[in-house]
Amino acid sequence: MRILLVEDDPEVARFVRRGLTEAGHAVEHRDNGRDGLFAAAGEPFDLLVIDRMLPGGVDGLRLVETLRGQENRTPVLFLTALSSVDERVRGLKAGGDDYLTKPFAFAELLARVEALGRRPAAEVPATRLRVADLELDLLSRSVTRGGKRIDVQPREFRLLEHLMRHAGQVVTRTMLLEKVWDYHFDPQTNVIDVHVSRLRQKLDRGFDKPLIHTIRNAGYMIRAEDAA
Repeated sequence: MRILLVEDDPEVARFVRRGLTEAGHAVEHRDNGRDGLFAAAGEPFDLLVIDRMLPGGVDGLRLVETLRGQENRTPVLFLTALSSVDERVRGLKAGGDDYLTKPFAFAELLARVEALGRRPAAEVPATRLRVADLELDLLSRSVTRGGKRIDVQPREFRLLEHLMRHAGQVVTRTMLLEKVWDYHFDPQTNVIDVHVSRLRQKLDRGFDKPLIHTIRNAGYMIRAEDAA
């Protein structure tokens, strides 16, 4: 496998890198979270072995959370001296697949690495989302409806992406504040209503069937037609 090791302790890094290389794996090493994130996001790896506590302004948890937010599903094995149950749970909830506490025997590390390598590969994430004749291209960041290009602002694009990923489901204002605006509190403004209204005008103008629907006292939903 091609493995990325993100570990700031030089002795641990040499120990792990040498052992994995001798076991037949190709290992790339980064010694801080920032460089590790750039490498993991920009290059294909079969497995990430990441220390929880990293310099560089990006710790292991943030690194993995960022990757998962980008739909990067590469398996992650956390290495850490933080051995409490709460810390292990935090690592797994952040998107880690396995967790090994220091100090550790290399035989156990190798066994965990190879077990993660045997897991079926995750499905390649979709690069286009569709609802009826509306299409959102995640790579070109473009939106079309009925073949007609629709110009949207970056925030409107994120809003539409979230609605389309949950097509046919009610999306609450709280969900939109957290996922689109990165707010974890209610700012007590009508910012969501304003953006939804603007997006609705752009998407539905000139078309017979509206796509974005307001669900009273609940939130919003994108679907092909009004419920009967």
